[in-house]
Amino acid sequence: MTITKPVPAKNLADIRDMTFERALKELEAIVGKLERGDVELEESIEIYERGEALRDHCDRLLKAAEAKVEKLTLGADDAPSGTAPLDKNGDAPF
Repeated sequence: MTITKPVPAKNLADIRDMTFERALKELEAIVGKLERGDVELEESIEIYERGEALRDHCDRLLKAAEAKVEKLTLGADDAPSGTAPLDKNGDAPF
């Protein structure tokens, strides 16, 4: 039984500075390669691990953005009166 080598840190260090859009684009490219079978087994394992790191990074960025989202609150006269945190059940503010 062979144990998989961990991905070298240099292959993952750049991920933490990526924007969500850039990380998602690279993740989509990795998924495409894996689905098509364009890479050999060893490289498949390496890019799969990078894909996992990209997915985790995107997830963290989405959670951080969600924490910043607020919805407008309206007063009795239906005029905006302030903001409140986004509902925990995921309701959008619009």
